[in-house]
Amino acid sequence: MIRTTLAAAFAAALLSAPAQADGPTFATGGLGLVIERAAGSVLVVDRIGRETLSRIDGLGDLSHASVNFSPDERFAYVFGRDGGLTRIDLLAGRVDRRILQAGNSIGGAISDDGALVAVSNYEPGGIKVFDAATLTLVADIPSPGKTVGLVDLPGRRFAWAVWDAGEAFLADLSGPAPVVTKMGDTGANPYDAVLSGDGRHFVVGLFGEKGLTAFDMWDPAPAPVRFMADYGKEGEDLPVYKMPHLQGWAFTEGQFALPAVGRHEILWVDRSTLAQTARTPLHGQPIFILSQPGSPFVWVNFATPRNDTLQVVDSRTHQVVATLNPGAAVLHMEFSPRGHEVWVSSRDDNKVIVFDTRTRAVKAEIAANSPSGIFFTARAHRIGL
Repeated sequence: MIRTTLAAAFAAALLSAPAQADGPTFATGGLGLVIERAAGSVLVVDRIGRETLSRIDGLGDLSHASVNFSPDERFAYVFGRDGGLTRIDLLAGRVDRRILQAGNSIGGAISDDGALVAVSNYEPGGIKVFDAATLTLVADIPSPGKTVGLVDLPGRRFAWAVWDAGEAFLADLSGPAPVVTKMGDTGANPYDAVLSGDGRHFVVGLFGEKGLTAFDMWDPAPAPVRFMADYGKEGEDLPVYKMPHLQGWAFTEGQFALPAVGRHEILWVDRSTLAQTARTPLHGQPIFILSQPGSPFVWVNFATPRNDTLQVVDSRTHQVVATLNPGAAVLHMEFSPRGHEVWVSSRDDNKVIVFDTRTRAVKAEIAANSPSGIFFTARAHRIGL
């Protein structure tokens, strides 16, 4: 259902606006996109009104799609699994530009000034960088394998890891030509990475061996620091049904809250010493662990077959304080910028559920076709996404 007043204003703006480059005027701070993975479409949603504004079709394979936003919140960049890069005009509610830049992609990032969009590729590997306005190729950076964990850094820089080679790289695109530096070895088979909100710690998760690797990005020459190399060695790992998404790692109370690969638990790591401080037993294998803004709580969703559940954990006590069952196949969560609500996608129930984070009660449900990722325009103002 589309909220009448806002939808009418949206339509009126489109109809009355002159055909010019600037396009219609419409507030974007409350907008977002919901990925409809099975249909290859996205919903443009109003998170303030908790309503759908429009649906945009023809975006290809969205089975592992992610989204970034331009600094002015007008344009969304959708990264598809089929190598598609789509620029969506949120004001016009349509595809502005679309290219197929590779055969198999795994996400992207936008530079701090919004001028460049980078894409991480599995096939043929490497990083491609495009002009954010025209989607013309600016740089093609090869790599010795599949690139993962791509993040933006201040100064038109990007960092990533390479699954096959177990290496991490930094690219500086502030000059006339890219300057690419190998930061060091990560360990075997890095599968994802995350950048802390202050831009300091680039943390790489490993699948091929125990432990993680951190790089201090405030250092002029970031070097690898291995930590947690012994976690999980005292017991047998469970089958890994779905890899955790490390860009959902939480940083709270001076701690990293990390998903234990092959385990039903959160690992708590002191940020200053990189030493493990606690573990939290969970309902299943964690996928996303997200910090609720303005609170000590993290919210966790899980891999199949236990993916109908969310748990809320207090970072002060490391205890589970709530268990919720929103629906079948809970794939993603997105908090409102100040944390008063969390939107949750239930793929198999074809809906998005909106929770009040204080009461943990359902405030609204929005119909969607096999929804997965949820992305609000507030992401435009956060580093490392």
